[in-house]
Amino acid sequence: MQDYITIRGQAKASFVEKKSEFIGQIRHVETPDEAIEFINAVRAEHRRARHNVYAYITRDGNTSRYSDDGEPQGTGGVPVLEVLKKEGLTDVCVVVTRYFGGILLGGGGLVRAYSHACKIACEAAVRMEMCSCSRINVTCTYGDYMRIVNCAAAHEAKKVSEDFTSDVKLVFLVRERFTEDLISEITDLTAGTAVIDEEKGLWEDFA
Repeated sequence: MQDYITIRGQAKASFVEKKSEFIGQIRHVETPDEAIEFINAVRAEHRRARHNVYAYITRDGNTSRYSDDGEPQGTGGVPVLEVLKKEGLTDVCVVVTRYFGGILLGGGGLVRAYSHACKIACEAAVRMEMCSCSRINVTCTYGDYMRIVNCAAAHEAKKVSEDFTSDVKLVFLVRERFTEDLISEITDLTAGTAVIDEEKGLWEDFA
């Protein structure tokens, strides 16, 4: 499964162009229904605004949608969607709210304004590099503990937990492409004495 980039939580940024205020809001969503819920929440928050332009991309159903919300066709939703694509983001929804300031911006001006509002919202967000991974549960002796920790670090694994009782229990998250080699090396390092359990098909932020 292909790795992807998304954002954590929600972020917001705004600017003023010729007396019109543009407020860009971005949120992590995983389904079209979650995107629509966010869009409706922003509309309710800014019900007095002239426009609430939006675009979203989700892995669920490989879906992308946009709306100009009353702006001239192609001047709002499409530019926002194109910024999301250029940023390489998925599982995100952006709503750009415009409070009209009385001065017309023209088609080109609207495209630039909506693009910029989306861009600064993306820049304000915390990004996550989501990678297909496995959870590796390792039970080993105290003598093998540091060798296993160092080996896992060399494979860029994330240590989730460690428990010291009669033996040592370690939990790692490791990218799918490194999993087989890591298990093989731990087995060799411990002469097969380490007990290893793998849970596949997970996703984790490795940014």
